[in-house]
Amino acid sequence: MLEIRDVTRSFGALKALDQVSFQVPGGRLTGFVGANGAGKTTAMRILMGVLSMDSGEVLFDGQPVSRAAQADFGYMPEERGLYPKMGVREQLVYFAQLHGLSAAKAGANTDRLLSQLGLTARANDKVEKLSLGNQQRAQIAAALVHDPSVLILDEPFSGLDPLAVETVMGVLREFAAKGAPILFSSHQLDVVERITDDLIIIAAGQIKAEGATSALRERYAGSRYHLVLPGSDAASATWVETVPGVTNVTTAAPDLAELEPAAAVDVAFDASAEVAQKVLAACLERGPVEGFGRLIPPLSEVFKEVVA
Repeated sequence: MLEIRDVTRSFGALKALDQVSFQVPGGRLTGFVGANGAGKTTAMRILMGVLSMDSGEVLFDGQPVSRAAQADFGYMPEERGLYPKMGVREQLVYFAQLHGLSAAKAGANTDRLLSQLGLTARANDKVEKLSLGNQQRAQIAAALVHDPSVLILDEPFSGLDPLAVETVMGVLREFAAKGAPILFSSHQLDVVERITDDLIIIAAGQIKAEGATSALRERYAGSRYHLVLPGSDAASATWVETVPGVTNVTTAAPDLAELEPAAAVDVAFDASAEVAQKVLAACLERGPVEGFGRLIPPLSEVFKEVVA
């Protein structure tokens, strides 16, 4: 478990972090999101020991983090830090050995990561000759090559195409399965929603929300429900509007992989839980119901509401 507790950091009159506290559990992917200038990078640099704090503490497994422990952390800064004129494999092996790995172990780790990240064919290329996306993959490999006890990544998906994002996701999930805490920041909320177990939202140097990603989305779900009914004619569901307590009814083809768009209609509406159950009961009396449930908002909507 990595923990930052009551940390404050100012730059002159600007309070970048104001009594910030959060936890990054082991074996889980924790997303760290916020607008530019919210304090994400400052907090990450403090966790790494790159930046001092005015007050507060950083704990690892319940103990104040030491310089030796921080030296074992894996870190990917937003600004790429690889040597541009050095070969990819050569410098990954070099970084691993700087962390104390034997030449054999450093080489094995490097070759495994190059394969996992799709860089084997570029192993001997100089970093400056790589595309920006491949440079990003190499930077991620550099953070992982020494089997760190903690992984902290600042915008790891920046500049990656969708296939590369999936590749990196797979590598991070595999690493998390080993039990290490992983904290990463990203502005790509759709990616954060898909990959994270836990989420931290920061704004103006303060933590606004923290917890399991699914639980946070549930918390902000509100009172909107939806029904998936057979039949492509949306007019067949207009009776829902007449149920007392139902408001804001909309109909559309459902986004369900197992149903053909023309075979069903998705009816969304606002109502209390009690009224929603009455709507469901009425639907079942009329015929089969393909689906029913609360509409859970995407992370982008949760983020807007939290930081508003």
